[in-house]
Amino acid sequence: MKLKFTFSEIFIVFVFFFLVFIQCTSEKRQNDLPNIVFILADDMGYGDVSTINENAAWKTINMDKLATAGMVFTDAHSGSAVCTPTRYGVLTGRYSWRSRLKSGVLWSWDDALIEKDRMTVGSFLQDHGYYTACVGKWHLGLGWQYSDEDPDSVDFSKPVLNGPVTRGFDYFYGITASLDIPPYVYIENDRSTTVPKKHTESKTKYGWWRKGLTGSDFDHEQVLPHLTEKAVTFINHHVDERGDKPFFLYFALPAPHTPILPTEEFQGRSGTNPYGDFVLQVDYTVGQVMNALEHHGIEDNTLFILTSDNGCSPEAQFDELEKFGHDPSYVFRGHKADIFEGGHRMPFIVRWPAKVKAGTISDQTICLTDLMATCAAIVGENLADSTGEDSYNILPVLLGEDIEPVREATVHHSVNGSFAIRKGKWKLIMCPGSGGWSYPVPEEAKEMNLPPVQLYDLEKDIVEQNNVYDQYPGVVEELENLLQEYILSGRSTRGEPQKYVKEEGWPGF
Repeated sequence: MKLKFTFSEIFIVFVFFFLVFIQCTSEKRQNDLPNIVFILADDMGYGDVSTINENAAWKTINMDKLATAGMVFTDAHSGSAVCTPTRYGVLTGRYSWRSRLKSGVLWSWDDALIEKDRMTVGSFLQDHGYYTACVGKWHLGLGWQYSDEDPDSVDFSKPVLNGPVTRGFDYFYGITASLDIPPYVYIENDRSTTVPKKHTESKTKYGWWRKGLTGSDFDHEQVLPHLTEKAVTFINHHVDERGDKPFFLYFALPAPHTPILPTEEFQGRSGTNPYGDFVLQVDYTVGQVMNALEHHGIEDNTLFILTSDNGCSPEAQFDELEKFGHDPSYVFRGHKADIFEGGHRMPFIVRWPAKVKAGTISDQTICLTDLMATCAAIVGENLADSTGEDSYNILPVLLGEDIEPVREATVHHSVNGSFAIRKGKWKLIMCPGSGGWSYPVPEEAKEMNLPPVQLYDLEKDIVEQNNVYDQYPGVVEELENLLQEYILSGRSTRGEPQKYVKEEGWPGF
C-alpha cells in the first residue's frame, strides 16, 4: 500500500521536527550555561582578605580557598567609593554618575535609581533562560506607596512599585538599604514581611544604627545569618525545583558595614576588634554559599565572584586595627568615600573550575561594571548600544586568553562627586585632596591651596604621594580630554554615542 502525503502535511511534520530540534538545542544550550553567583560585601577593604594581604591580622579561610581554586584580580575597582552608585554600576554596566545620582547615596524613601526601561544584568539573563534572585541589601530605591489617610506616611501593607522584581529579578528577599538606615524591615519580592510599628535605635561604638521603624521579625544582629540562610535556601530550592535551568544569584551582604554586629560565636575570633570578627563572619557566609554549591555538585559549572562595593569605613576603627598590624586598605591611600585607591580598589576573586585555571593572578585593570558585558559574552550575545555603556568583557581574561589590556581607561568617582580617570600607569584626579573623608578632605584641600588636579604614576607611586601633574602636561591634557569624551558621548566603550543631558555646573572641572 502506497502512502500519499499532501504538501501541507509534509510541511506540518517538518515544522514540528524543526521546533523540537530548536527546543532541544535551546535546552542543551541552557544546560551548558554556568550558574552565576555574585557576592558583594559591604565596606570590606582590599586588605581584609588574607590571601591578598600578607600582613592581615586574621585568616579568611573560605575566601582564601576560593582564591586558591580560581583567579585573583589585583587591580579591580568599584564604580564608586560609596555603595549606591557602585550597585547601580554592577547591575546596569553603566557608571552611576550618568544617572540622576551625581554624588552621595540614596536614602530611606528615595524612588528607584535604575530607570524603568534600562536593561540590568538580571533582566538580560532572564531573557537568556536564567532564573534570577537578589538576596540582601538593595539600596537602589524601592518606590514605596504612601497612606491614603496620611500622604507623608509610608503604607507598609502596600507593595513597593519599583523594587528588584521590577528590575530583572524573579525573586527578592532583603533589606531596603544599609543596616544603619531605616526602615528596618525585610521585603520578600515586593512586600514587607511585617508592618513595622515600633522604633529602635542604637548608639553603641560599633553597633550603632539610626532611629527608625523596625519590623517585629527584624533583629539587627541576626540579619547577616538570616540573609545567608535565605541565599542557601534559594540555591537548594532552585536545584530541587528547577535543576535544568541556570540561575543568577546576586547576594549583596549588609556586612561588614555598620552596625558592626558579629554574632556571639564570632565575637573575639579575630583577636583584634569587632570589625575583624565581623569580617570573619562574612568569610563564614561565603563558605556557606560555597558549601551549598558543592553539596549539589554544581560548583564546577558555577561562575562564583566575590568582591566589595567600596573601601573600608573609618567605623572599623583604623587606630585599633593598626595595633595588630592590620590595614583594611592594604598599602593603598585612603578608604571608603575617597578618590584615592583605598576608596575603590577592591578584592575581586573568581572561581569557575570548568573554565578558570586554579591559582591564577591577573593584573588587568577591571571595574565592577564589567559584569554585564561578561555575562553577554558567556551567553554568546552582543549588547545593544543602549546597554552596559561602561561594561567591558573580561571573559578572555578568565579563560587565560588575554594579551592586551581589556579596558581603554577606567573612571573613578568619590562621595562628593569628584572624578578620576586611570589609563595604564597614569591616574589623573580632577580635584585637590581626597574628594571624600580622609585627609585632606575637600575643605582642608581648599584651605591648603592644593593644586586643582593630581597626577600619579601608579607604577612608581602606588601610595599616591608624589603629584607630578606639573611635570607631564601632555598626559594631563590627554586624560582630561578622554574623560570629557566619556562624559559627553554617554559611554566609555565602543558603540553609538548615547544621550547626554547637560546639567548646569556638572561636571565641576
